[in-house]
Amino acid sequence: MTPAYARRYADVVSMSSASSAASSATSAASTPASSSAAPALPLADVTASDATLRRFLHGLPGVDAVGLEARAAGLATRSIKTSSKAFAIDLAISMIDLTTLEGADTPGKVRSLCAKGMRPDPSDRSAPEVAAICVYSDMVAVAKEALHGSGVAVASVATAFPAGRAARAVKLADTREAVAAGADEVDMVIDRGAFLSGRYLQVFEEIVAVREACGSAHLKVILENGELATYDAIRRASWLAMLAGADFIKTSTGKVAVNATLPNTLLMLEAVRDFLVVSGRRVGVKPAGGIRSAKDALRYLVVVKETAGEAWLDPGWFRF
Repeated sequence: MTPAYARRYADVVSMSSASSAASSATSAASTPASSSAAPALPLADVTASDATLRRFLHGLPGVDAVGLEARAAGLATRSIKTSSKAFAIDLAISMIDLTTLEGADTPGKVRSLCAKGMRPDPSDRSAPEVAAICVYSDMVAVAKEALHGSGVAVASVATAFPAGRAARAVKLADTREAVAAGADEVDMVIDRGAFLSGRYLQVFEEIVAVREACGSAHLKVILENGELATYDAIRRASWLAMLAGADFIKTSTGKVAVNATLPNTLLMLEAVRDFLVVSGRRVGVKPAGGIRSAKDALRYLVVVKETAGEAWLDPGWFRF
């Protein structure tokens, strides 16, 4: 962020703190930060009320859609040196959340998926493990047992995935059930109806409550970009989720017509990059749905490096 950011939000954030954050922007962007690092810029006042939160989110710079899409298209044409492609493909494999979220899922299917996650290529023992196996909460215990002794995490969707249409008590119970069964990560969905209706504080408070229910488990917040429709809405939802404590922001459930796209992901990477400068806390990004080939994955890795920086080229900060 630049001092202009601080001036623009002087009514929400104290100028002295903002100036301090702006002056340290270069070092903050180049040095990995712990996800629990103390904020460089106090943001508590932003979420003090629905009015202040609305003012902040609607005060974020508007997205230049033409410029965003042009930059994404340009980065998609970048090539990776032949000598680096094997490393990049292994990196992409290590970032995968291998997923099964079907009504027909069985313990046998989940165990088979876990075996694939631990040995993506049975003929090549040097192939890395994937980052996580993602399942519904009732399959978490099965996955946890199958993955015992490996470095693969267990992720569980929760909060009435994928629509998110349930009472908050139900969503929190869903989250606690997944964590109690052994989930290392929880993927929640935001209430898109509330967000699109402008009930930002309601969405914020729900994410905060789910974050608390997760305990030590990491929280990925799914924005469902295809339903948010505009780039401005995606930027606002990204900041809202990060302010509420998301460890990752995720593009989509994979259950709607429009899922991950390079422009959407680039926009979210810009958001986490800027949030690190303002808050001192690093947040990860996960594009989900529609990435079907190694070539696709390599394009996304280029966008990560050129937008957020090399620190995000790690399974701890970027997933597929």
